[in-house]
Amino acid sequence: MEDEVIRIDKLVKRFRHGVVAVDNLDLNVLPGQVLGLAGPNGSGKSVTIRSMLGLLRPTSGTVELFGQRMRPGARVLSRVGALVDGPGFVPDLSGADNLLLAARTSGRNVTAEHLDEAIDLASLGSALDRPYATYSHGMRYRLGLARALLSWPELLLLDEAATGLDPLQASEVRRRVSNTASEHGTTVVYACHQLSEVEEICTHVAVMRAGRLVVSGPIDDVLGKGNTLQVDTPDPPAAMSAMRTFPGVASMRVVDHSLIVALSPTSDLHRSHGIGSAIGVEGAEQRDLSEMMRRLEDAHVLVNSVRRGLNLDLVYEQLVGGTRIAAERDCVSEPIPAAEETPVHATVTQ
Repeated sequence: MEDEVIRIDKLVKRFRHGVVAVDNLDLNVLPGQVLGLAGPNGSGKSVTIRSMLGLLRPTSGTVELFGQRMRPGARVLSRVGALVDGPGFVPDLSGADNLLLAARTSGRNVTAEHLDEAIDLASLGSALDRPYATYSHGMRYRLGLARALLSWPELLLLDEAATGLDPLQASEVRRRVSNTASEHGTTVVYACHQLSEVEEICTHVAVMRAGRLVVSGPIDDVLGKGNTLQVDTPDPPAAMSAMRTFPGVASMRVVDHSLIVALSPTSDLHRSHGIGSAIGVEGAEQRDLSEMMRRLEDAHVLVNSVRRGLNLDLVYEQLVGGTRIAAERDCVSEPIPAAEETPVHATVTQ
C-alpha cells in the first residue's frame, strides 16, 4: 500500500459556544491524487484545511502529513504549498519582491529557475514591479497561487482558490492546478463549494456537510460513471415510459428535469466507459446508445443531453436530502425485473 500523504483520524474541531465545525472526520489522501473537498459554505472544508496546516489545534483526533503528526510550524510544512484565507503578502513590496521573500522563507530549495516559473505562472507582466497594495483581487490570487507552487511542492492545499475571480481567471487557476498534478506529481487538496469545479479537475472527491463526511472516493465511482446515465429532458416521466423495456436497464428514477438510468452489469453501455456526452462511443455501446435515442425520439421525447454518471451537484443533493425527486405517482422509480444491483466503489457515510 502507498504511503499516505494525508491521514486524518477522527478529527473533531469544536469552537466556543459548542459550535462543532468538524465532527469525527476520517480522510486519507494518497500520492498523486487531486482531492476535491466539496460542500457548501459552513460544511467544515476551511477548518479541515487549516487543521492540515497546523493553523488550528484539533479538539480531538489527529492530522498527519507524510506520516508526521501536524503541529504549528512543523518541518514537514516545507513540503507543502498552500493558498488559504487570501494570499497575505507585504503591501509595500512589489509582486516580484514578495515572491523573492517567499522563496527565502519557504524552507524549500527554491532555485532561480523555480522563481522564474513562479513569475511566469503569476502572469502579471509589468505589474510585477508595482507594489502589491495596488493589485486587483484577481492579480493577488494569481500571485498567491504562484507562491504556493514555488519549487513545485509535494502537497498543494487550496481553499476556495478561484473565489472572486472572473470566469477566465477561474478557468486559468483550475488549468494550472490540473497541470501541476499531472506534470509534477503533486498531491492536491482543492476545497471548493462550487461542485462543478471539483468535477472538472479532481480525481477523487470528499463531500462534507455540517462538519461530517458524507461520501468519499474516486470521482468516477461517486458519480456512478460505470453504471449510470443521466438523461436531461423537459419530460422525464415520458422518457421513463419509453425506456421501461429497454435492454440493459436495471432501474430508473426521476430527479428534477433528469431521468437517472441505472444500467445492468450485462449492458454494453455499462461495460464501456466512453460515452461522455454521447460523442465518441464505439461498437456495441454506440449501437445501444443510438437505439436508446431512437426509442426516445419515436416517443416524441425531447432530449437535451445524455451523460455518463450524474453531475456532482445532483449527487450531493441526493446525499443530503435536498433533491426534488418526482412524487411517486406515474413516474415512480422501480427496478426492472431480473436486473442486478451494481455496487459503486465509494464510501458513503450518513
